Amino acid sequence: MSVEFQNSETLKNLMRAFAGESQARNRYTFAASLCRQQKLHVLESVFTFTANQEKEHAEIFYDHMKDLAGKTIAIDGTYPVDITNDVLSLLRYAQHNEFEEFDPVYASFAATAKQEGFTQVAASFHSIAQIERTHGSRFGYFADLLEQGKLFLCDVSCGWMCLNCGHIQEGTSAPKVCPVCQHDQGYFIRLELSPFGGAQVLGK
Repeated sequence: MSVEFQNSETLKNLMRAFAGESQARNRYTFAASLCRQQKLHVLESVFTFTANQEKEHAEIFYDHMKDLAGKTIAIDGTYPVDITNDVLSLLRYAQHNEFEEFDPVYASFAATAKQEGFTQVAASFHSIAQIERTHGSRFGYFADLLEQGKLFLCDVSCGWMCLNCGHIQEGTSAPKVCPVCQHDQGYFIRLELSPFGGAQVLGK
């Protein structure tokens, strides 16, 4: 079925997705600020890292609408109000929202775009849906660690990296204070979860 882009449901879905990604970016930025206040800097980094990816998703969806530059598009939609000072709840909200974006939201948007003949848009929805599933899993994993009291503890000895200076220390718990830069425990992350910190990179 071929549909004119300006009259398509796909156009509305792109604007819904753009709005959703933009709001997600802001929610995660707000969450990062709360984590910083509570000295949970590793979770601040997780939220900020994800927020930056949501910005990129928003830009991808926005670029698909460039042929209608200068136009105004009316949409309806529902968006979450995830306001709390409880970081665990924020992680769980984010987990839920990301999985919901993966399926059913972006899955249905991709199907509609394909049906209407917009294969590139369908591909973007499909690919970004997979990323949102990864986001959901990541938020869920860190929520589990926080809920179990294991954000800075491990059942076996492992490496811990300070996100501020890069110091790595082995142990069953992250140092209370980094011995190199004196930043608090909130900056430490399991080495296996740290940016560019895998065993191959470290020559282990």
